[in-house]
Amino acid sequence: MTGGASGIGRACAGRLAAEDVGGPAVAVDLSAVDGLECDVDIRINNAGYQHIAAIEDFPVETFAEILRIMVEAPFRLVRRALYERGWGRIVNISCVHGLRDSPYKVAYVTAEHALEGLSKVIALEGAAHRVTSNCVNPAYVRTPLVADQAAAHGLAPEAVVEQILLAKAAIRRLFEPEEVAELVAYLCSPQASMMTGASVAPDGGWTAH
Repeated sequence: MTGGASGIGRACAGRLAAEDVGGPAVAVDLSAVDGLECDVDIRINNAGYQHIAAIEDFPVETFAEILRIMVEAPFRLVRRALYERGWGRIVNISCVHGLRDSPYKVAYVTAEHALEGLSKVIALEGAAHRVTSNCVNPAYVRTPLVADQAAAHGLAPEAVVEQILLAKAAIRRLFEPEEVAELVAYLCSPQASMMTGASVAPDGGWTAH
């Protein structure tokens, strides 16, 4: 699992550990993509970050780094190991921005759309090896992102949740990291063996518009 130190990643790590899916914690710089291949049965690609700016002001190096962490790193992490083991589960933590767009997030939205495509190609090629690959696309989750968005918009955290984060949702509350973790645990289970190539969107009705 990448991005397991906090938020969604930490909740997923705890939930999978409860199913005896364990392993050591390793600190890795995902922007240094060489040598990322590893031997695992289950891969949760969760790491990512945002930079908010208009396209004309968006730093080229930041754009490249976001794609490197959110797209190239997952590609490298799964390109050999799961296929060689003859069974595997890949869950890519995307978000609603993998299915819908927003202004001022050009690198993040591009990366999420690319991750969706990567996930589907892995699903098609991995089927013969009993490897499934799916995306989870939650709307806004209760993570440190709330504070970041509040600072970016110059609003109090409560106001940014109501006016910005939940503006497009029918169910007007933040998704909890533990709820994401439950869905991830299901996608990693034997019962989800026919779930592959899917984008599962617990988004409070955002994509129903």
